[in-house]
Amino acid sequence: MSEQYWKEFLQADGLEDWVILHGGPSAVFLTASLGDAAELAHKIAQLPGLDGTHAQLTIVSKSLTIRLTREIWKIEAEHVSLAREISKLAKSLGAVADTKRVQEVQFAIAAKPDAIDLEFWRAVLGYVPMMDDNAIDPLGVSSTVWMQDLDADKPLRHAMHLDVSLSREQAQARVEEAVKAGGVIVDASHSPSWWILADRSGNKVCVVAWPDGAKAHDKNPLQLP
Repeated sequence: MSEQYWKEFLQADGLEDWVILHGGPSAVFLTASLGDAAELAHKIAQLPGLDGTHAQLTIVSKSLTIRLTREIWKIEAEHVSLAREISKLAKSLGAVADTKRVQEVQFAIAAKPDAIDLEFWRAVLGYVPMMDDNAIDPLGVSSTVWMQDLDADKPLRHAMHLDVSLSREQAQARVEEAVKAGGVIVDASHSPSWWILADRSGNKVCVVAWPDGAKAHDKNPLQLP
């Protein structure tokens, strides 16, 4: 890993539309309509150098968010020219950059170095690895999870809680995958509506069959070895 390309991107000219976040270079362009946002996304997707990469394009109503990477350490030299070309395309189609709207949420799961349980979190969330210390949503719609080492001298061993919302058809299978990955069931008394699980450090996560899931009185306790 190197800071070279990260710093080069920050120092380059003609990138006023872009912001570097945890996931790398990102921009938000406002358009007149959903159709205009889709047209811009289509033209961007045709640019050489984007296909097959971790670039992400997200349309929400009258805006298009572009992330050139999903991880700051994945920035390459060519991202500078790609960002410039995207800005030119956006301007030619009347889209307006809004750097105030560029944001990203990352969850930090804290644990002592000898108790970090990243494979559990990848399994229970259905995520895939990007770096050795994180997990990303393969669909790009949810936040990245990063494993943070706790100072060995601190009394706290763990700190975090997440809710994973799934259809009722997928919830129990996700619980089973998480247990196979080393997780433990803390509370299954409300299954199949929801389960509380934990990793080896005690960090808790609720797997919830919501909003289309089972009711609490539909008892069907999970049977796992």
